[in-house]
Amino acid sequence: MADYAIGDLQGCYDEFQALLKLVNFNPAKDHLYLVGDIVARGPESLACLEYLYKNQDSVTITLGNHDLHMIACYLLGKPVNPKDNLGAVFSSEKLSHYIHFLRQQPLALWLEKYKTFISHAGLNPDWSISKALKHAQFATQCYQSDEVNSFLEGMYAQHPPQMSKQLTDIERFRFIVNYFTRMRFLTLDGQLELKSKGAINDKNTIVPWFSHPRFQSLDCEIVFGHWAALEGKTPLSNLHALDTGCVWGGEMTLMELKNKQCFSVNSNQFI
Repeated sequence: MADYAIGDLQGCYDEFQALLKLVNFNPAKDHLYLVGDIVARGPESLACLEYLYKNQDSVTITLGNHDLHMIACYLLGKPVNPKDNLGAVFSSEKLSHYIHFLRQQPLALWLEKYKTFISHAGLNPDWSISKALKHAQFATQCYQSDEVNSFLEGMYAQHPPQMSKQLTDIERFRFIVNYFTRMRFLTLDGQLELKSKGAINDKNTIVPWFSHPRFQSLDCEIVFGHWAALEGKTPLSNLHALDTGCVWGGEMTLMELKNKQCFSVNSNQFI
């Protein structure tokens, strides 16, 4: 029996299956934690969803921005970006089942057994683990509620500058979701910066979220994806960046959670 975490699939089904074969993943006894962005730019998002849905008792997904956007497109009737390569997904007779399955997934996880926090984009430096989990639970309840459409419609508005009691529930949802699914850089005064996506070099006015001093003494592991430009590298041994850019021609990476051993396969993508 083993527990694994895996980086962004982004519709790269062949590489996903190659990694599972490499570690002899057995859904009857093993468990797989996916850091989100199951779908989007790769060629086989539908195959990824089909596999995860079929083996849903053996997988847990912390939703990413692409996953939430697909849910929003379905529930709100929003047009799908052609670059997201979701035609086959939206033509599937089981689409409603896949959407329901994704809505049951959390925004963040704490695995006490491994002292490990998992989310798509990481951990807001201002949040303790317990506070982050409470925020994640609130946001998860929002996209599982009967008012889900209102929350998803509000997800695309301007990011609130700070968390406060004056925020509406929709604004609070947006604030939380942005940190858990879109965070890479922060401004020097700690505000979320949502425009930059590249590497961390030569940035004078923004810093990566994990450069905050609190992470120097954080007594746990953090597993995240979302940031392919990091190429799996962080400055701290307990911060594990698992998005290694498979959909962009890099690798797909999986980590065994007990001993932190990583396994990778090369991409078949030429995007």
